[in-house]
Amino acid sequence: IFFLYLFTISSALLCLLNHGLEPPLPGPDGEKSWSKTYPSCGGLLQSPIDLHDDILRYNASLRPLAFQGYNQSASPQFVLTNNGHSVKVKLPKDMQVRGLGARYNASQLHLHWGDKNDPHGSEHTVGGKHFAAELHIVYYNSDRYPNDSVAKDKPEGLAVVAVLIEVGSSNPAYDKIFDHLKAVKYKDQEVFIPGFSIEELLPERPEEYYRYRGSLTTPPCYPTVLWTVFRNPVQISQEQLMKLETDLYCTHMDDPSPREMVNNFRQVQKFDERLVYVSFQQGALKQTGSSIVLSVALACGLGICIVLVVSIWLFRRRKSKKGENKGVIYKPALKQETEAHA
Repeated sequence: IFFLYLFTISSALLCLLNHGLEPPLPGPDGEKSWSKTYPSCGGLLQSPIDLHDDILRYNASLRPLAFQGYNQSASPQFVLTNNGHSVKVKLPKDMQVRGLGARYNASQLHLHWGDKNDPHGSEHTVGGKHFAAELHIVYYNSDRYPNDSVAKDKPEGLAVVAVLIEVGSSNPAYDKIFDHLKAVKYKDQEVFIPGFSIEELLPERPEEYYRYRGSLTTPPCYPTVLWTVFRNPVQISQEQLMKLETDLYCTHMDDPSPREMVNNFRQVQKFDERLVYVSFQQGALKQTGSSIVLSVALACGLGICIVLVVSIWLFRRRKSKKGENKGVIYKPALKQETEAHA
């Protein structure tokens, strides 16, 4: 274990030395040191977070998002890139999402995942539960800023739509990315891929989501992101997940110490005193359900008490009547004697 640890650290250092001052690979390796170079990483409003009941609040004003320009044909093509941290698809600017209080134009999408020995690589968790992977679609506020580079460190500059991914059935929509991973196996490689409808990557019932203000999950961790995390996950097969976990490297092709691109997720962050607003009435339903159960329990208890009280009362009444009957003496012979004397 000790030698494995030394090998991991040395590989990470080589990766950084070979590639200058780029942000370290997200995940367990070196994550705690990010704030030394990038102060925002140790600041407030950091992401990802654990989405648990105590911090959830229903907000009736949260409406379904409207996706525009998502139904792309095979032309124009998208650019798929290995940026050393993840695999990224550059998206055309005419893709927009509405329903966030401003117009947000698409910038890119990318993924986070674990490794084949521990396939739990989602960034956000729900009730402490990790998912296999997570997809992020990144937008910038085009009402205020000309592009994502300008917007990324500005107030209300970015919005990210997150899709939680679990292992299950094969998902043809995700193969439109995964089938091309080997073409960008090493850092800085890129390839054109046929365009497709990004909306196919979204889960069922996208109107159900979590909403909160947070940050980028990679350095420089700017706290300028409006997060939308869909409640319902999508499924991909074990074989599809394996492609993510084995096909990519964070190093260049000629690097003497190649390093697999795995565990590129950030650990959940402290949530401080923030709230997460939800578009679905999960908390209310749970509360209503608990109230119903409590009411039924109380009604049953009251019913049992009434039955016991009535039973005791009837039992005592019957016993009392039997006692009264024993105290009455009938003397039919007296009547006969009286008639005889008459």
